[in-house]
Amino acid sequence: MLVILTQNHILPSQSVCQSCLLADRHGQPRWQEGQLRCGAPVCGSSERGCQQFRCQMGFHLVQVSDLPATLEQDT
Repeated sequence: MLVILTQNHILPSQSVCQSCLLADRHGQPRWQEGQLRCGAPVCGSSERGCQQFRCQMGFHLVQVSDLPATLEQDT
């Protein structure tokens, strides 16, 4: 699951990417074969199953494998 980090919030990617011209036809980030096609990896960020990316629109995306139950309920 990809989420977008801001200074104060963790947002589901579909809430932002839905209006992006670089998103796929479902309003999701272009994710193909384990790589984000509409962004670039942030160096040294593949620790503990979490990968970080900077999308071409300037957002900071993080791939997370498991979210705490309280966060999943908020989205």
